[in-house]
Amino acid sequence: MWLKKSLFAKLLIGMLISAVIPLSLSIIVSYKTTSRSVERQVIELNQGTMDSGMDNIKRYLNDLNYISVSFYYDQTLMRYLRSREIVPAHTMATTSQLVTIYNSRPEFRAVRYISALTGETIVNADIARVGVNMVLPSISIPRTESETQDYARWYEVNTVGGVPTLAFHKPIVDYPHPEVLGVVSIYAGLAEIERRIRPLTIPVHNEGEYVMLYIKEEMKLLYSSAPEPAAEITNGNLTQELTGVRGSVNGKWNGRSGIYIYVKDQYLDLPLTIVKFVPITAVNESANRTLNRSLVIQFIAVAFVLVLAAILSYRTIAPVKRLLRSIARVETGNFEVVPSTGRMDELGVLEHRFQTMVRNLDDLMNREYRHRLELSTARLKMLQAQINPHFLYNTLQSIGTLALRHGSDEVSDKIAELGAILRYSMDLQTETVPLHKEIQHIEHYLSLQTGRFKNKLSYTLSCSDEAMDIHVPKLILQPLVENSIIHGFEKGRGSGVIHIGIEVDRQLRIRVMDNGKGIEEEILQRIKQEYGERQFHTGQEGGIGLINVLTRLRLHYEQGFEWDIQSVPYEATVISLNIPIDPLTEEAT
Repeated sequence: MWLKKSLFAKLLIGMLISAVIPLSLSIIVSYKTTSRSVERQVIELNQGTMDSGMDNIKRYLNDLNYISVSFYYDQTLMRYLRSREIVPAHTMATTSQLVTIYNSRPEFRAVRYISALTGETIVNADIARVGVNMVLPSISIPRTESETQDYARWYEVNTVGGVPTLAFHKPIVDYPHPEVLGVVSIYAGLAEIERRIRPLTIPVHNEGEYVMLYIKEEMKLLYSSAPEPAAEITNGNLTQELTGVRGSVNGKWNGRSGIYIYVKDQYLDLPLTIVKFVPITAVNESANRTLNRSLVIQFIAVAFVLVLAAILSYRTIAPVKRLLRSIARVETGNFEVVPSTGRMDELGVLEHRFQTMVRNLDDLMNREYRHRLELSTARLKMLQAQINPHFLYNTLQSIGTLALRHGSDEVSDKIAELGAILRYSMDLQTETVPLHKEIQHIEHYLSLQTGRFKNKLSYTLSCSDEAMDIHVPKLILQPLVENSIIHGFEKGRGSGVIHIGIEVDRQLRIRVMDNGKGIEEEILQRIKQEYGERQFHTGQEGGIGLINVLTRLRLHYEQGFEWDIQSVPYEATVISLNIPIDPLTEEAT
């Protein structure tokens, strides 16, 4: 009996039975924790060995730099290099020095010297190794020492005889003079770099692990231990993700997930980056063994929980769906709802209360309909008892004609404006009008008011052309302007300026500004309270009032309408209305 009446009890028992879920989560959390711990250890261990490899690379680059400065040790050769003419003896001495440099290390593919003074180019290479048709890339030769300060530009990744090489260009400066005599270029194969980087991979467990060496800020690939091309190794934008001096990022290598571990350093001004890819299978090998043992238990527990959750969800959601269908029928005006199923729990009570509420709402709406019908009948009788509008228009027209006969053109104009105002206001059949008619009406109204206040009242009105044909509810501007005159000027200094600005920016934006007395904070709070309580305020004179305009607009546009009031006494009081355009446009069409 207790279980039938309490939905909470049903959910509680279901959660207790589903305790296997926290168990599964604990296994997963344990697996994730172990994986992260192993991952951190792998990253730290590899970064330590990569630091050693980076030191080896820097020492090798320093050796290349030391070899390139051997020109300075031979003063006779330096004197030859200063010559501005091509002399065979000078060429032989330079060639001998290049041969010495070329033979100093076995990985050198070619050595070249280009004179900055004569343009002479001398190359030394083993033709058997690099081929007869070897072509070395051209370089730009600096003129002064100041142009050689960017060390990174003197290192390049080139291909000599079909073999990737590290090209190192060393400008020979005529110290202590700043003039550059020429450039020595050493094209070194990658055998020595491979020997110095090879210890970064563990020989026994290096399956799928690859090491790459990049130079420069553009991350030019100099060496890779992988057989695949560099474009596949870098995996697109991977090099752009290597931020900071050291770290790791997750990525893939030919479809295999793994971790890219990197260490950055620099030799002189040359940025160096070593990247190592470690497959995720190697990182999580121990964690995977633990996970495999628990997978069978987890699958059984998850299947059990899914079956139980399906049954529990169906029992819980079924009455909720019935309620939604009943609410949809009520929204269409059909108050005949399906009788409750007789459930005794919370959902059963909710269905019963909803049916009671619908019946009460049906009775309330019937009473409200009768009340509105009686109110409409009373208003009709009141209008029937009023003066015939046509009689009033004809009378005003007669008075205007009489004024014209007596030469009172201004009086005739004012009477015509008053007649237009009355005709516009007493048209009870029209609820929405194009904005240009509302503007014409407010101009008639302000014309009469400026005639009344003489030079004490002035106004400006601006409206974009695209807003003129937008439909708006009738009589929304006059109450706002009327408030500015009555409460801002008549109760203030007796004079002022009114500005009406209308713009279109995905919404129709209307602003009415004046420099009158302003609105006190207490009155602002009252207006907001009446608006929030959805009240019509009928106690104001001279119009339906500000709160009534706001309430009409809210009823017309619902949630799409927004408004705001800002007031600084005798400086600026601004009433802003933001009206959606789409419903208005549909109505206009």
